[in-house]
Amino acid sequence: MKTHPRAIPPGLLTGGAVCFTVFAWASAFVSIRSAAAAYSPGALALGRLLAASLVLVTLLLLRREGLPKRGARKGILLSGLVWFAGYMVALNWGERLVDAGTASLLVNIGPILMALLAARLLGEALPPRLLLGTAISFIGAVVVGLSMSAEGGGSTSLLGVALCLLAAVAYATGVIAQKPALSYGTPLQITTFSCLTGTVACLPFTGQLVAEIPRAPLSATLNMVYLGVIPTALAFTTWTYALARMPAGKLGATSYAVPAVVVLLSWVLLGEVPAWLSLLGGLLCLAGVAVSRHRGRVQQVPSVRATAPTPQPVDT
Repeated sequence: MKTHPRAIPPGLLTGGAVCFTVFAWASAFVSIRSAAAAYSPGALALGRLLAASLVLVTLLLLRREGLPKRGARKGILLSGLVWFAGYMVALNWGERLVDAGTASLLVNIGPILMALLAARLLGEALPPRLLLGTAISFIGAVVVGLSMSAEGGGSTSLLGVALCLLAAVAYATGVIAQKPALSYGTPLQITTFSCLTGTVACLPFTGQLVAEIPRAPLSATLNMVYLGVIPTALAFTTWTYALARMPAGKLGATSYAVPAVVVLLSWVLLGEVPAWLSLLGGLLCLAGVAVSRHRGRVQQVPSVRATAPTPQPVDT
C-alpha cells in the first residue's frame, strides 16, 4: 500500500512566504550601503530592475504561465509605475539626503496608508487587533528610527523627507493596485509584468547606468545584482503570493518586522552592536506584528443534533 506525502498546509506556505519577504527586504538595506555609494538613484533602480526582470522572465518561461488576463492590466501598470519604478527611485534618492533611521521611520508610514486604502478601496475590514498591532509596530519603528538617527548624527533635509514620504505612498498604492489584479493572474505573472513595466519606466536612466558601471567597484555591482535577484525578483513574488491569500492591510502590518530584522542583520553581518533603544524598538515592531496577526479564540457553538420527534399517543 502506497503512502502519499502529506501536503503542506496553505497557512504554513503563506507564513513562509511572508517570513522570506521580510528577511529579504531587510537584507536590502545592508546591500544598498555598498551599491548606493557607486550608483545614482535612477541607475541603481534600473540595474536592480533589469536583474530582477531577467530572473522573473526566466521563471515565467520555465513554468509556461504565459500572459495574465486582460483584467490584470490596470493593476500591473499602476503597481509597475508607482511601486517598482517610483518607489525605488524615490527611496534611493531620499536616503542620500536623510539618515537611515529617518528614512526607515518615514517609509514605515506605508503599512498604515495601506490599511486605510484597503478599507476605503477594497472594502477590507479594520479589526481592532489590526489597528492596535499597527500602532504598536509604528511606535517600534519610531523608536528604531530615533535610535539610528542619534547614532548617525540625524542629518535631515526637507527634500529627503518628502522623497521618503513619496516612497511610502508609492509602496502602499502599489500593493493596493496589485490586490485586484491577482484575480486575473498568478503571483508570478503579476510580479513579472509589474517589474517589466517598472523597468521600461526607468529606461531614461540607461545612460547613467552605462557610464557608472565601469567606475563602480565590483562589490557595488554585485550588491546591485543581489538587490534585483533576491529582494526584488524572489521577495516581490513571495509577497504577491501572500497578498493573494490574505487581506492587504493585515499583510502590510507584517512589514513592520523589517526594521527589527535590519537591526539583527546589521549586528550579525556588519558587526554593528545595536543600542538598547534599537533592541527595544525591534521588539515592539515584532510584538505589533504578532498582535495584528493574532486571530483570537473562535468560540465554538455546540452542534445541535436533529432528533426524531417523540411519537405522541393516538386517540382511538
